[in-house]
Amino acid sequence: MDSSDQRRKRKRITRQPYYLLSVRSLVMCFSFLICIYMLSYTTPLSSSSSPPVLLASSLSLLSSSTSRTVKSVQNLGGLLYPLRIKNRVLFPDHVLLFVSGVVIKKKSFGGELECVYYGANGNFVKQKVISIDEYDEFGAIVRCPLPPLNYSGVVNLSWGSKNWILGKKINGFWVNFNRSVESWENVAYEATLDGDSVVVFVKGLNLRPDRESDPRQFTCHFALGKWERNKKFMLTTRALSAAQEIVRCSLPMSIRKNPDKARGVRVTVGMKPHVRARAHERVLVPSMAKIFNPRLDGKKKRREGKYDLCACTMVWNQARAIREWVTYHSWLGVERWFVYDNNSDDGIDEVIEELDSENYNVTRHVWPWIKTQEAGFSHCALRAKDECNWVSFMDVDEYFYLPYSTPGHERLGKLGYAPQDSLRALVANFSSSSTTIGEIRTSCHSFGPSGLNSRPVKGVTVGYTCRLQSPERHKSIIRPDAIDTTLLNVVHHFHLKKGFEYVNLPQSIAIINHYKYQVWEVFRAKFYRRVATYVADWRENQNEGSRDRAPGLGTEAIEPPDWPQKFCEVWDTGLRDFVLANLADVSTGLLPWEAHYD
Repeated sequence: MDSSDQRRKRKRITRQPYYLLSVRSLVMCFSFLICIYMLSYTTPLSSSSSPPVLLASSLSLLSSSTSRTVKSVQNLGGLLYPLRIKNRVLFPDHVLLFVSGVVIKKKSFGGELECVYYGANGNFVKQKVISIDEYDEFGAIVRCPLPPLNYSGVVNLSWGSKNWILGKKINGFWVNFNRSVESWENVAYEATLDGDSVVVFVKGLNLRPDRESDPRQFTCHFALGKWERNKKFMLTTRALSAAQEIVRCSLPMSIRKNPDKARGVRVTVGMKPHVRARAHERVLVPSMAKIFNPRLDGKKKRREGKYDLCACTMVWNQARAIREWVTYHSWLGVERWFVYDNNSDDGIDEVIEELDSENYNVTRHVWPWIKTQEAGFSHCALRAKDECNWVSFMDVDEYFYLPYSTPGHERLGKLGYAPQDSLRALVANFSSSSTTIGEIRTSCHSFGPSGLNSRPVKGVTVGYTCRLQSPERHKSIIRPDAIDTTLLNVVHHFHLKKGFEYVNLPQSIAIINHYKYQVWEVFRAKFYRRVATYVADWRENQNEGSRDRAPGLGTEAIEPPDWPQKFCEVWDTGLRDFVLANLADVSTGLLPWEAHYD
């Protein structure tokens, strides 16, 4: 073979086909684009016209966090996402920030997290956060003080750690592209799936208390895809009912066919601006509400079959009181607890974790919305629907007492007390004997300070023994599937569906001891604020003659000179004697909750 033939053969061997070069080029270009995309998550962008954007490394947040937190970040596909402020809500006494990115543990932050406020001239000031709490599996809420005068309500956050992405710190800010702040007076704040409908909780509709409104003036609007990118609600459905702070709408067909995909979808309410407005003329309420699906709530493992008796309450700073309340009612047969925490800062979350670890089956649900007890109870009723046959709605200063002193209860009368699990047996009896009873009402006796000047060392059930003679109102145990679709309630009871009725328990069968007027240091904390939507705060100069208020107290938190003796008309030691006889330790005389008091 001559030399020219050999050269042509070498060229054929070394020359690669054109299409292979093209594929290689495409792969290289695609890899380059991926690198640029990845860098965009970690490289801060800034401009001279806006505050610098600095994204704190997620690793700095994990330095003192638990293995559960680390796992949650690893589940993000190995990428370290920056924390982002998704929403801000301006309340009368603080600004609430919704932060997403990683699961946040309070202990992870220590004292390094600060609120940052911008002034009109470009300067800034910092203040310590009020509190931090986990809100859902994707983030947390941060409460900041109100902005100083002439500073914006668009609050941001500063992280004091030195572990920053790229090792560069520019004033220490997490500055978010979301620069909006919503007013608490006008916002859709929660949404819950309920069968083929969605229930949206809304402030600003000005609907009347305990009254149903015309649903034709309302619609629901659903956002699909990346809400942060387009801010558009793509689907609309009509309202089925409207009452108080709640609008119920049908689900779009695409979500109805696959309800699991509804979780996390943002939804809001549209309403006509005036009576003669056309159907398409709707004003949309600002929204941070994302659909919650109770059936997919992973905080508790569901058991097969329903609990006979559950309890739901809303609390604010009741860490000291809740252990006695849970322990006592568990003895009576309550099997499952839903505690809605309304901005507590007294360590109640740790007490609830303790109780749950002791197999009391307690779940804490963070409920940051002020003055919304009725809405919170409606939310709880929907949440408990798949788990509970009956749910008791009451406060942590209210205790069931079953004296069993009427004719027909001679056997129990001989025992001298109602046996363990007697309250659960009572409601189970209604389940088996009637299909139309949907509510069990129990009268309340209001107890006073009973001559005490300091907290009773053995708890409220033993310490307070003097009350008003006549009962006040009632509290209810409800069948969740009997509640009217409007979810109307006045805290004490719900409206029932047609075909269901309520029954009033005789006082000789059951009564609720309501430790309403305790020693002054406890009552004064209660005086500070109240959680019910349509009940006046103690400090407000309205409805001063209402039974919801302390008679003769007025609107000033000044202790009357005779406070320890007030509200004392009848000495009643029934529940005290019951507790000491049945729950005290035989050898020490201590009650189950005493060891946990200071």
